[in-house]
Amino acid sequence: MWFYNFGLILYVWAIRLVAPRHPKARLWIEGRKDLFRRMREAIAPTDRIIWIHVASLGEFEQGRPIIEQLRKTHPEYKILLTFFSPSGYEVRKDYKGADIITYLPIDTVGNARRFLRTVRPVMAFFVKYEFWYNYLHILNHRGVPTYSVSSIFRPGQIFFRPYGRQYGRVLRCFSRFFVQNEESSLLLSSIGIDQVEVVGDTRFDRVLQVREARKQLPLVERFVGDSDRVFVAGSSWLPDEELFLRYFASHPEWKLIIAPHVIKEEHLAQIRQLLQGKKVARYTQSSVETVADADVLIIDCFGLLSSVYHYGRVAYVGGGFGVGIHNVLEAAVWGMPVLFGPNNKHFQEAQGLIAAQGGFEVSDDAGFAQLMDRFTKDEAFLQESAGRAAAFVEKLTGATERVLQAVKPELEKHCQAQS
Repeated sequence: MWFYNFGLILYVWAIRLVAPRHPKARLWIEGRKDLFRRMREAIAPTDRIIWIHVASLGEFEQGRPIIEQLRKTHPEYKILLTFFSPSGYEVRKDYKGADIITYLPIDTVGNARRFLRTVRPVMAFFVKYEFWYNYLHILNHRGVPTYSVSSIFRPGQIFFRPYGRQYGRVLRCFSRFFVQNEESSLLLSSIGIDQVEVVGDTRFDRVLQVREARKQLPLVERFVGDSDRVFVAGSSWLPDEELFLRYFASHPEWKLIIAPHVIKEEHLAQIRQLLQGKKVARYTQSSVETVADADVLIIDCFGLLSSVYHYGRVAYVGGGFGVGIHNVLEAAVWGMPVLFGPNNKHFQEAQGLIAAQGGFEVSDDAGFAQLMDRFTKDEAFLQESAGRAAAFVEKLTGATERVLQAVKPELEKHCQAQS
């Protein structure tokens, strides 16, 4: 696997080259400095470590239900949480659910050996797409039970191509795969990997947790008032906003809450330009006294979206006119129809929502207007769509419990060995 290791070297060189001008690359480099010393200080020789690795923030949300259930049922273990990306680590470095939170050292043979000698994990979980060749081979060599959680596979991935067979050996290092769907199980079976269980996606469990822990937002409640026509757009980009705001320019019966993906003054100014003729309030610049008579509320801060969805009747999730849609489950769990753009084909939860008739793809002004007109005029259709969205989420919960039941014998074996 010389080409894999050489590729990692080139990747690190590239990161170092751009770091002086790129804040995220700079964090990637700075966060890994003196990492091994900090880990040695944090881990005692008697600690029993369960290691959970995620790439970034989205994968953290998938791993989080497992972390929190392990803390509840097996407090005798310490949880080590590692991130690859600054966009995950910098947001969750103070997360209280794990005992140790750090960046993952780059996957060289030397780093992997040093890391595993320091940590000595009794078990490891890699969430979704994490297939680090050297770490996984050394874990396998050491006999550490290693699990892939919420993983999903497609025919075009390198593992299933003739030229990817050598790298594909990394999959044999896992003790078991807990995959999202039957297609993934069949693909793994096609290359001789049968230690697979279809459990679903732990994100469904996570959105139920988020719903239970929602924030009370008095300002949003005051904005909504007694209106039963509230449209919430979450994680929207400019192409999304141009689409739905053209419709609402001539439909004053709807109140709008917009939580854009990018909160920069330049982007907020673009939204305001599209909202000419509307009275607009910004969340951070408003009070419960001033927001009531606004037509549009812009959520110009982070951390509120999952609670904001609670106040809507119809949701729109952005990103579908760009690289791909954001989290549709955060909206669907509240029991409302969810709209999104056409780039959703590789997002299983969006495809599932469409099949359940609780999610709707919109690709142009005419399609959006037709759908919104029906929601406006046909209350039965709106409520039926909302119910189907909620039922879709509820039906697919339970992946966390299935994973932990499967690994329970291994957890208990280590407990008995230490007693």
